[in-house]
Amino acid sequence: METTELLRKVRKIEIKTRGLSSHIFSGEYHSAFKGRGMAFSEVREYMPGDDIRSIDWNVTARFGHPFVKIFEEERELTVMLLVDVSASGDFGTKTQFKKDLLTELCAVLSFSAIQNNDKIGLIFFSDKIEKFIPPKKGKSHILRIIRELINFEPVHTGTNISEGLRYVVNVIKKKSICFVISDFMDQSFDDALKLANKKHDVVALRIYDQHEKELPDIGLVHLRDPETGKMLYVDTHSENFRLAYKKEWLRREKQLSDTFARSGVDHCSIRTDQSYVQPLMTLFKKRGTRA
Repeated sequence: METTELLRKVRKIEIKTRGLSSHIFSGEYHSAFKGRGMAFSEVREYMPGDDIRSIDWNVTARFGHPFVKIFEEERELTVMLLVDVSASGDFGTKTQFKKDLLTELCAVLSFSAIQNNDKIGLIFFSDKIEKFIPPKKGKSHILRIIRELINFEPVHTGTNISEGLRYVVNVIKKKSICFVISDFMDQSFDDALKLANKKHDVVALRIYDQHEKELPDIGLVHLRDPETGKMLYVDTHSENFRLAYKKEWLRREKQLSDTFARSGVDHCSIRTDQSYVQPLMTLFKKRGTRA
């Protein structure tokens, strides 16, 4: 992509997602993802109603009247974006491709993180680890992440979620918030998900297109699996085939929900043709209430 076009796209995404982070998500993000505890901030003179257990007796003795310790939440967290860049992201039937939605989600999470003084890092995975950007703070770092999301070309096409989860466990030593952003078109990552969620706080954001769930009646269609290259003809005019297809999707959807539940992982699903604001708000508020 030409540099001018890349910068224009980065700026467009920055304007939209930074505004959402500032005006919509900031409070919910802060409540949903807590810091490491309470840290001493300062002392001030005792006021009626203060907890006597917070009195600083050394300062009180020095000045001859009571002072109390003030504590504030230690906010700094490390947030990791574990991003699926497999070839199935190059799919979308209405407003955008899955990979475009993925880019916006990463951007809005990144701006929410730095507004709360958190570090943010990025791991691209397909069926291999494609790229690792260590966690840092600052707007310039976020803009680099957005540029990579827009312009990155993965070497491999397949999906191996376990590979990405094992990598984040091995590389990120400090307990972190780990967003796994994927269409989750993979099998047998249950054990890796459980292990990752024991070390980190894993949150799954599942991206899908409506026509992956329910095929339209458009006759004979020639389809190609972007990850394997396999080609096949499908008769979407067949009602039996469309019903069987949807039944299989619902089976896989339940299997995924059960996997997340067994692993203790919070999750939400986001469609390519719908706003991601409400699903994220619901997820954040659910976590904030539970916390």
